[in-house]
Amino acid sequence: MWAWDSVFYQIYPLGFCGAPRENDGQEQPRIRKVLDWIPHLNHLGVNALYFSPVFSSDSHGYDTRDFRSVDCRLGTNQDLKEVCEVLHQNGIKVVLDGVFHHVGRGFWAFQDVREKKWDSPYRDWFYLSFDGDSPYHDGFWYEGWEGHYELVKLNLQNQEVVNYLLDSVRYWYDTFQIDGLRLDVAYSLDREFLKRLREFTDSLTPDFFLLGELLHGDYNQFVNDQMLHSCTNYECYKGLYSSFNSLNLFEITHSLLRQFGPENWTLYRGKHLLSFADNHDVTRIASMLTNPRHLPLLYGVLFGMPGIPCLYYGSEWGAEGRKEDGDWSLRPSFDHPEENELTCFLRKLIAIRKESKALCDGGFRSLLLTNQQVIFERSVQGERVLVAINASDQEFYAHFDAGCGRAVDLISGEAHDFGGGSLLPAYSVSYWKTEA
Repeated sequence: MWAWDSVFYQIYPLGFCGAPRENDGQEQPRIRKVLDWIPHLNHLGVNALYFSPVFSSDSHGYDTRDFRSVDCRLGTNQDLKEVCEVLHQNGIKVVLDGVFHHVGRGFWAFQDVREKKWDSPYRDWFYLSFDGDSPYHDGFWYEGWEGHYELVKLNLQNQEVVNYLLDSVRYWYDTFQIDGLRLDVAYSLDREFLKRLREFTDSLTPDFFLLGELLHGDYNQFVNDQMLHSCTNYECYKGLYSSFNSLNLFEITHSLLRQFGPENWTLYRGKHLLSFADNHDVTRIASMLTNPRHLPLLYGVLFGMPGIPCLYYGSEWGAEGRKEDGDWSLRPSFDHPEENELTCFLRKLIAIRKESKALCDGGFRSLLLTNQQVIFERSVQGERVLVAINASDQEFYAHFDAGCGRAVDLISGEAHDFGGGSLLPAYSVSYWKTEA
């Protein structure tokens, strides 16, 4: 699967493009702004772009009106098609957001039910009852997503609904040549629907990538040969920032050992989960960390650990944004991409990861662990990389068995002699490549 060797970049189009927060009905080709950022994406080295919702919606994109039309605030289907064509020409895969659990109140079929009530042929597309009323006084009750009645739950056990959604995916594939989907609230989706979706997308192309939004629990229930290829690794997301803020690297290492370690009981060894430091739903990592000097170190762990790394637009130069200030504070429009020391460091990590089979596919083994230092091994098929992190403001001499005498630091390019251990400078990241 192409995704295993990729580095993703996430854009939230409505925010990124500076669109009005509510659908104003005015068509503007704002999605073409992505074209101006392609040189930045190429310079960074990312090779997969995940778009948050792009289709017609009431406001934030997850309240869909029409799965077949690009939101007018972003432009037309032709605008998106041309953007996808140029991205592909630049070697960048395209993944769209599939919001299949619910729709907005402006969704065309729900509007028909509001107008015709019992006489609507779409009344069974939703979970509703004419014995009650909604908070919007529609004259019938319906189920919303987690109590949000602006998000109307779809009946995914209705064959007409399933056919409509699968036909929409076929349209996206034929029109935009998309390479995969990220499935919103995958943990709430009907599992039989997920199986149908996987079977259908496999018939389009075996390389069609299905990524699910999962939070907690056993990811194997959804990530398997019949359903999803991958999911969001929220367990390690929390472990990343928490480990640095509490100066307790045992937390993230425990999660990585639990998920990918060498023991027989390891949960996800051999699977590739999406690794991220932030996204459109959570406080940006630059605002989350208590010590700014830990930011490159956290990314050092992120790109060194098992998984598919994903950067959220703007975070590559340390943009800030807090969840408590509202979702739109996490989804701003930047006039242009910026580049600073962090950007340059991430560009180096991206290049290293894409060239390293060990970092893309290797197993995980902990070699040294203290509260503020960790060294772990990634190895596969003759290649071995040791990732070393020192989160302390003091240098640290790490006594451990490196299993070899010499290595090359892929970040600095310098040769490295172990001699029974290694001196880790304060606030440092090293990727030592050795023979397996």
